[in-house]
Amino acid sequence: MAASASPLSSFASLSISTSRKFLPNHTSFSFSNIKTHKLITPISSLKFPHSKPQKPRPIKATPSDAETIFMENEINPDEDFTFEPPPRPEGYIEPPSFDDLPPESEDEIAAAYEELYGPAYSGMSVLGNDVYVMDSKMKKATGFGTKTKKEKIRDGFEERVVQVRRVTKVVKGGKQLHFRAVVVVGDKQGQVGVGVGKAKEVVSAVQKSAVNARRNIITVPLTKYSTFPHRADGDYGAAKVMLRPASPGTGVIAGGAVRIVLEMAGVENALGKQIRSKNALNNARATVVAVQKMRQFKEVALDRGIPMEELWK
Repeated sequence: MAASASPLSSFASLSISTSRKFLPNHTSFSFSNIKTHKLITPISSLKFPHSKPQKPRPIKATPSDAETIFMENEINPDEDFTFEPPPRPEGYIEPPSFDDLPPESEDEIAAAYEELYGPAYSGMSVLGNDVYVMDSKMKKATGFGTKTKKEKIRDGFEERVVQVRRVTKVVKGGKQLHFRAVVVVGDKQGQVGVGVGKAKEVVSAVQKSAVNARRNIITVPLTKYSTFPHRADGDYGAAKVMLRPASPGTGVIAGGAVRIVLEMAGVENALGKQIRSKNALNNARATVVAVQKMRQFKEVALDRGIPMEELWK
């Protein structure tokens, strides 16, 4: 601190040598040069290498700089000012007053209301609009009353729900809860299909799985005794299903998803067994795989080129 308080003349003999990288025109300078510059500009205004640039200070306006103008014309604001409206155009007819008009009837009021807001809740239309079309437009625009029950598809197929399970999906924000439904559809005349679907609601999941099952319809080969023509095994994943034909009057002896698939296919006499996994979806699909391996006797005879009676020889 003492050195900073001493005059610059005491440091006149000192000198600092610098490279040409920073000062191309001078190889050295002394504090005596700084003293010379002090007479012209302050030391704070000199630029040294590796010095931080100073931010310019914003210019603030003073109250004396602002000039307020109340009115462009030279009018005294204290005097009374009279408004003079512009002249009316030629041919102008002044509309009648509201009180001078004849009273409106209820039908005219209802027609004006319907023109602005649509038909009333009573379903009566004064202007002759279709009330049902207006309701559909309102539902489409506002979404009010759009959750209607969907009618079941009448295509001859019956639906049976095999399983409904609650599944969760772990995401970044937490867990998402969904429902998975397994549905079997069939006409009980040899057509059957297995489908699966997921949704946030049980009803939606069942509807999705029913649509998926209708896309995977297969044909089950049946004899005149409503049984299988021969035995077959089917694998799907870790599940394995064994299917065997049965004599008339035996019924469907099977359990779980295998029984539902056979009943919806129209099988009345058959034996079925789940050997490995107990998963309902895999067992239902394994049953479909086993059924697809079956063939009718006439198909085999046609492929071999022999009469069907020689198959039993």
